Amino acid sequence: MEKEKYGYMSILEASEKIRQGMVTPVALVSECLARIAQLNPALNAFITVLSEEALKQAAVAEAEIKKGQWRGPLHGIPVAVKDFYDTTGIRTTAGFVHFKDRVPAKDAVMVEKLKAAGAILVGKTNMHELGMGTTSVISYFGSVHNPWNGAYVAGGSSGGSAAAVAAGLCYATVDTDAVGSCRLPASCCGVTGFKATYGLLSGQGILAGERTDDTILKLAHVGITTRWVTDTAILLNALADHPNPKREYKDDYRLAFASGKKYRMGVVRNFESTADVRDLFYATVEGLKESKHIFTETDVPFASAVFDIRTIDADREKINATLFKEIDLLLLPTTTDLTPTIDVAQKLGPQAVSPNNTFFANYFGLPAISIPCGMDKNNMPLGLQLVGRAGDEGAVLDAAKDFQEKLPVMHPS
Repeated sequence: MEKEKYGYMSILEASEKIRQGMVTPVALVSECLARIAQLNPALNAFITVLSEEALKQAAVAEAEIKKGQWRGPLHGIPVAVKDFYDTTGIRTTAGFVHFKDRVPAKDAVMVEKLKAAGAILVGKTNMHELGMGTTSVISYFGSVHNPWNGAYVAGGSSGGSAAAVAAGLCYATVDTDAVGSCRLPASCCGVTGFKATYGLLSGQGILAGERTDDTILKLAHVGITTRWVTDTAILLNALADHPNPKREYKDDYRLAFASGKKYRMGVVRNFESTADVRDLFYATVEGLKESKHIFTETDVPFASAVFDIRTIDADREKINATLFKEIDLLLLPTTTDLTPTIDVAQKLGPQAVSPNNTFFANYFGLPAISIPCGMDKNNMPLGLQLVGRAGDEGAVLDAAKDFQEKLPVMHPS
């Protein structure tokens, strides 16, 4: 299949082509559905594919746009959501046997916002069962396979989403991230995984009515998976709640890309990693030092003794004044080791992809993003992580876009 026809365009580019009449929503959705039919049997990225519904909605979007009723850059764009998010009349399973026939009566808030923006939902993506793992190997619907090499894990718990975006099965997904669940698979699959400051995006409607763990609720963030940082900003514009009128770029996060700011980059010293990951990380940083930004070294409170759910709110208040006193952004590897094979992950257990470099951002509620930074010795992608102070999504996105333009562009063959 000719993947370059539409599949790896950015949302921004696809949206412009739709507005100019060079491509239609029906054509974009049709190509994504064809790629799903061709590739999903091997990847197992989707639990539910909404072929008929998606084509109907694409036709509606096409008619609206022709009438001049364009809703914005997501109008007519094929997207998917992790099968954690409730969808009206469409099963929502969380990859769990006891939820395999669970059909909600109401959309999650994030799904409502996607629909309001005119995005076309092509399906629900596979995930690690109940979000309780980082490999997406354990799911009632079977393991997710990495599109770069099917013998390897896709990461988790949002593994199906990262695999789908990497393989060009959709343009973006909405996910969750409680310990790194969006950023880890983004690193494993060579795409962009983002979570905003805690509370900016609503998690209402994630398995609504089911029992939940209060600790997880304090750590869980909504995640966004795309191929390009510019597309992440488009999704964030559509999905964000803006209770704080002082929040910079609250009306359009893409304005951050024109800021021209020079950021103080804190290159983390005390992260956990193997030599392979460490070497690639430092080689990447050396290459980025030619940019306009200022680089210095710093440490991050990774120790488990720091993380106490009883003091999490107070700790979140303190972190901006301490960790970000002398720097604007943190730089560190997303993962601690090379992506494992599915066979190895099955032996190591649910957290075979370690969250030790990502969890601190969940605990402190900080905005964070993983972008592809190169390939390891097994020809599998690795990610570079940027973490910012609470409320400063603009800086995270701006710097990540700057770096992404300097790093290699990668798509699986």
